[in-house]
Amino acid sequence: MTAPSDSAHAKRLAVIGTAVFAAAPATVAGLLPWVVTRWKVHEPVPGGLPAQCAGVLLIGAGAAVITNSFVRFALEGMGTPAPFAPPKNLVVGGFYRYVRNPIYVAIGAAVVGQGLLFGEPKLFGLAALGAVPVVAFVRLHEEPTLERKFGAEYEEYRANVPRWLPRPTPWLPS
Repeated sequence: MTAPSDSAHAKRLAVIGTAVFAAAPATVAGLLPWVVTRWKVHEPVPGGLPAQCAGVLLIGAGAAVITNSFVRFALEGMGTPAPFAPPKNLVVGGFYRYVRNPIYVAIGAAVVGQGLLFGEPKLFGLAALGAVPVVAFVRLHEEPTLERKFGAEYEEYRANVPRWLPRPTPWLPS
C-alpha cells in the first residue's frame, strides 16, 4: 500500500477545514434568523404568497451558492474561506466568475429570503446590519491580502469581476 500524495493530503485537509468553517455561514444564515423569528410565519405575510415564494427561492439559491463556493475553496483553492487557513490558489471558478464575494452575497440573500418567507422585517435589518462589518472586512483585510498574495492574477480578476453585484455573463480568465 502506498502513502497518499502530498496533493491528496492537502486536498483532504482543505475539505475538512472548509467543512468545519461552514459553521460560520450556517450560524449567520440559519441560527441568527432562527433566534429572531423562531421560524414562525407572521400572518399575514406582507406581499403574501408571491413574497414567500421569492423568499424560498432566495433561501435555496443562497444555500446552493454557499455550498458550491465552499467546495470551490477546498478543491480549486486548496484551502478554506477562513482567514486563518486561506487557499493556496486564487478561487475564480464557479460563482466566482460572476461576483468576487458569492458567499457573502448568498448569506445576505438567504437572510432576506427568510425575511420574505416569514414576513419578518427584523431580518431585513439583520441583513443590512450584517453587511457593515462584511464590507469593512472585505475592503480592509480580504482585498489587500489577496492583492499581496496573488498580485497580477488578483488584479486581473478584480478588474473583471464585480465585488457585490454579479455580472450577467461569466468571466473567463485570460
